[in-house]
Amino acid sequence: MRHQKDRVIFTRKMRRDYTILVPTMLPMHFTLMASVFRKRGYKMEFLKDDGRNMGDVGIRYVHNDMCYPAIIVIGQLLDALLSGRYDKDQTALLIMQTGGGCRASNYLSLLRKALQRAGFPQVPVVSLNVAGLERNPGFKISPSMYGELATCVLYGDLLMLLRNQCRAREVNRGETDSLTNRWLETLDLQMRGPKVSRKTFRETMQKIVDDFAAIPRRQEQVVRVGIVGEIYVKYSPLGNNNLEEFLYQEGAEVVVPGLLDFCLYCVYNNVLDNRLYEMRKQSVIMWRWITGYLSRRKDDMIRILREDGHFDPPSSFGQIASLPDREACVGIGMKMGEGWLLTAEMLELCEMGVKNIVCTQPFGCLPNHIVGKGMMRPVKDRYTDVNIVAIDYDPGASKINQENRLKLMMANARKNIGL
Repeated sequence: MRHQKDRVIFTRKMRRDYTILVPTMLPMHFTLMASVFRKRGYKMEFLKDDGRNMGDVGIRYVHNDMCYPAIIVIGQLLDALLSGRYDKDQTALLIMQTGGGCRASNYLSLLRKALQRAGFPQVPVVSLNVAGLERNPGFKISPSMYGELATCVLYGDLLMLLRNQCRAREVNRGETDSLTNRWLETLDLQMRGPKVSRKTFRETMQKIVDDFAAIPRRQEQVVRVGIVGEIYVKYSPLGNNNLEEFLYQEGAEVVVPGLLDFCLYCVYNNVLDNRLYEMRKQSVIMWRWITGYLSRRKDDMIRILREDGHFDPPSSFGQIASLPDREACVGIGMKMGEGWLLTAEMLELCEMGVKNIVCTQPFGCLPNHIVGKGMMRPVKDRYTDVNIVAIDYDPGASKINQENRLKLMMANARKNIGL
């Protein structure tokens, strides 16, 4: 093994022989993203284990003062290694990072310390980031790969949106999930093939929308519930105790902002750094181009949904980015954690007519509490009929207590629309 500053380097030889384990967050999105890596020779596996055991394993090897996502993510990775399913001498771990100001930037060192304590010092850890935190000779992402990963994110966002809007009203129970799984298989094959052109991308999205529009749905009013919050507990069924499924079982139509918005938020912050602080002078042109490129890709999806007319499209990124300043809630320069985006997503949901919002928060996550729970009052002052509930997630949090608070929110929501 080659080491650099006491870390195990992921080498080119490892790329051929090692299985790379990745903690899951968005199952549909990550399934498609895995195809991009596999067709380039990476043996990548997204973990699907769930249950409270992940938190227990995390607490065993991570200080309990660390944020809940760190405990769960590291717990899931270590649980996989401890299970005996993988050869510890031919397994690597991958963790995704934004490189921001919150404790997520420390996940690499936390995970390596946990591996040492668990008896796996030889297991390399790979960081997937665009902030230049670490580099490994055996794991590189080309610009074309980033483009394909963006396509996967958009496909995942579209499937998530259509599934949630159809599932709550489907006439034949299970038809929406069946169609979703069929399209996941189709898109998986597409992403394993040649690079998807913009024309093919548009045509595929149109076919997806047409298929979901053909699902028989009841024309009845249902409670619509938006989910915002820290990125991991907002999206991960493991991190939020399967929140989407719980709300669906309670009869709600779930509205979840897409992952591309968070990607755009991370990219656009580099443009804001130049505007607000005169930073990024050498790279700002590149960041502007990437922001425009991703925004146009999202606009393609919005246009298709609007022209079809059966589904409510999301807002453009330009509109989302304008909301915090326009509503004078939080400054656009606030970028710790989910920053201004979290507040903007609450405002976006209100403008879309989604009057019930769950703000998911890791207990002790100060940035999230400021831009999430801390902004609930300013949002309610502007939208007096909005119903926002903050739910804390932590290894010691009671699932029953979380569900009881959600049931109370649902009861109030039904009363407000006369159900």
